Amino acid sequence: MTQKEEALADGNGMIEVLGARVHNLKNLDVRIPKNKLVVITGISGSGKSSLAFDTIFAEGQRRYMESFAAYARQFMGDLDRPDVDKVSGLTNRNPRSTVGTVTEVYDFMRLLFARVGEAFSYNTGKKMARFSEDEIVAHIRENFVGKRIILLAPVIRGRKGHYRELFEQLRKQGYLKVRVDGEVKDLKEKMQVDRYKIHDIEVVIDRIVVDDESSARLSASVQQSLQIGKELMFLLDADTDKLNQYSKHLMCADTGISYEEPSPNTFSFNSPYGACPNCKGLGSVYQVNMAEVVPDDTKSIKEGAIAPLGGLDFPAGDAAG
Repeated sequence: MTQKEEALADGNGMIEVLGARVHNLKNLDVRIPKNKLVVITGISGSGKSSLAFDTIFAEGQRRYMESFAAYARQFMGDLDRPDVDKVSGLTNRNPRSTVGTVTEVYDFMRLLFARVGEAFSYNTGKKMARFSEDEIVAHIRENFVGKRIILLAPVIRGRKGHYRELFEQLRKQGYLKVRVDGEVKDLKEKMQVDRYKIHDIEVVIDRIVVDDESSARLSASVQQSLQIGKELMFLLDADTDKLNQYSKHLMCADTGISYEEPSPNTFSFNSPYGACPNCKGLGSVYQVNMAEVVPDDTKSIKEGAIAPLGGLDFPAGDAAG
C-alpha cells in the first residue's frame, strides 16, 4: 500500500477515490462517508459531475455489470473503466463471492465435475452402479420384507412457487396424497404452498406392505414412481420415517443408497443441493458463546450474571433470581 492509500484508508464505512483524472479532475483523492447526505459543490467546470457521475457512478455501474454471467453480458456490451487509480467501498464483501465465482472459473469447474466425475458410496467406498427396475424391486423385497412402505415420486426439487396448477393436475389424475417438505398431505381443491419459499414435493404413488402377495403391485408401483420421478424415486419407511432413495442412475449394491445423476448444482455451495447442511455454504457457523454471556454462573441477574447487560438496578422490593 502506498503512503497515499495509507493516509486515506483509516476505517470502514467510506467510499474512497484515489487518483481520479476524469475530465477536469487532476489526480483527485477523496473519501466520502456512507449513509450520509453528501453534497459536492464547486464552480462551473470544477469537476463535480465528473466525480459523482463519470467516476463513482460509472465505476459502480461497471462492477454491477461484471457481476452478471458471461451469457448475459454479451447482450449488454462492455463499459470502460473510469480514469482513476482506485475506487473502494462501493460494494460490501459477500461471503458467497470467491475468486472462482468472480472469475467464473467456478461455473466451468462445476460443469466439468458433473460430466466426468465418478460417484462412490460414502458407506463402503465402492463405485456406484446403475440398476434396472427389476434390481430395485429385488432390493426392496430383500430389505423391507414385512414392512409398511410409501413409494414417492419427486416432481419438485428445491424450487420456489405456489404450485397450485400442479396440485390440481395431480388431483385430476387420481392421486390422493402428496408429500410437501417432508409432510404427507391430502390433495385438496385450490391447494397451494408459499410461493416465496423453496419446496420439495413428491407424489404418493402407493402405500403397501412388502410381502409375496404384493409382488406384482410393488413392481407396477416402482415402475410408475420411476416414470413420474424421471428415473428417481423415494421409499419412506412408515414405521421409522426413514427416507430411502432409489435411482436408475447411480446406486450402491451393498447398502442400497442411491445418488442422483451429478449436475452442476451438486457442486455449488450456493445451491441447497450442493451446500453444506451445517453452514449453508458460507464456510462458517456462528454460535453464541455462553461463557462470554454468563462468565460467572454463581451470580444472580441482579449481581451482573449477564455480562452484556452490565449492572441492573432493580427497584426496591423486587426479587433477584
